[in-house]
Amino acid sequence: MNLSEFKYKAQRKLYGYYYNRIHKEPFLKYCSHYTSYRHSLKHNGDGSCVNYITARPNPGAGIGHQMANWMAGYHLAKVLGLKFANIPFSRYHHPWVPTPWNDFLGFGENEASYKDLLQNGYKKVLLPQFNEMDKEQFDVIKKIIASYSDQKVVFICEQDQFYRDLNTLIPDLQQKFYSASARENDKLVYDSSNFNIAIHVRRGDIMDDPTNPNLVMRYLSNDYFEKVLEQVVEKVKTITDKPVHIYFFSQGKAEDYPEFAKYPNFHWCMDMGAMASFLHMIYADLLITSKSSFSYKPALLNRGIKVCPENFWHGYPDSADWIMVDNEGNVKWK
Repeated sequence: MNLSEFKYKAQRKLYGYYYNRIHKEPFLKYCSHYTSYRHSLKHNGDGSCVNYITARPNPGAGIGHQMANWMAGYHLAKVLGLKFANIPFSRYHHPWVPTPWNDFLGFGENEASYKDLLQNGYKKVLLPQFNEMDKEQFDVIKKIIASYSDQKVVFICEQDQFYRDLNTLIPDLQQKFYSASARENDKLVYDSSNFNIAIHVRRGDIMDDPTNPNLVMRYLSNDYFEKVLEQVVEKVKTITDKPVHIYFFSQGKAEDYPEFAKYPNFHWCMDMGAMASFLHMIYADLLITSKSSFSYKPALLNRGIKVCPENFWHGYPDSADWIMVDNEGNVKWK
C-alpha cells in the first residue's frame, strides 16, 4: 500500500464513522451537516445552468455493487432533470486504478466525464443521502439542486445512494452494452446449436461468516438450485428441440455440488474468470440467478429468459421473460 492509498483509506474510514453518526439523526438535522443543504436555505438559483449529477461506484465493493451505484446516479439524472456525469468503475480498494470493466460494459461511452467537468470549471457538490420515495426528502434534494442552477455544478450522491428499481434502466443499459466496441472481442464457449442454460450459485463471501445476518439473507441451498434447475430443464424441453447444455458458475469444486451430477451436458465453470462468467450469463438462452448482484446485473443485460428468486432487494420487470421463484424453489411459470 502506497502513501496515497493509505491516506484515501484513512479518510474514508474516518468519514464513515462521522457519516454513520449523523445519519441516525432526523432527516433535516442530518441534512444540516451538508454545505449543499445550508446553501439551499439562503440561495435561489436563476435556472440559467443545467447541471450534472453522478454517483461514485464504491471502490471497496465488487463490480455488481459498483454497477448499482453507477445506475443510481444515471437514474437520478433522469428524474431530477440533470445531465449525467460518468465516474469509471475502479479496482477493489484502488479508486485511482482503471479496471477493464469500463471498456467491457461500455456504460461510460458517450457520457460526460466527471473528472473532465471538474477540470473545466465545474465544482462538485455533495448531496445528502435520501429516500427518493419520501416526498419530503425528495423535495429537499430538488430545492438544493435548484439553488445551484446559476452555477456550474456536478452533484455527487452520498456513497451507496440506493435505487431499488434498476430494472427500469434495462433499455438504456442494453443499448450501451450491445453497442460497446468491446463486443467485437466477445468469446463464448456456447454452441449456438444448443439451448444454453447458465446457473449462478452464490457461495464465496456468504460461506465465510455464517453468523452474519446480512450474508445469511443471501444464501440459497444446493437443494434450492437443483429443484429450480430440474423444473427449468423440463420446461425447456417443451419450448425447444435443441440439446440442452448447462453451465454452472460458482466457487469451490464439483464435489461440493453432488446434486447436479445426474445432468447430462453439464459444464463446470468455477475456473472461469469473473468477466468471462459475467459475459456467459448475459448471453445464456436462460439464466438462473442467485440473490446476488453478480448475476442480477447480467440478468438486466440478458435478452433471453431469466429465472430469479422473487425475494430480492432490487426490482424485476413484469414481463414474460422474467420468471419468479419462491423461497422453496417453486418456479412460477407464466
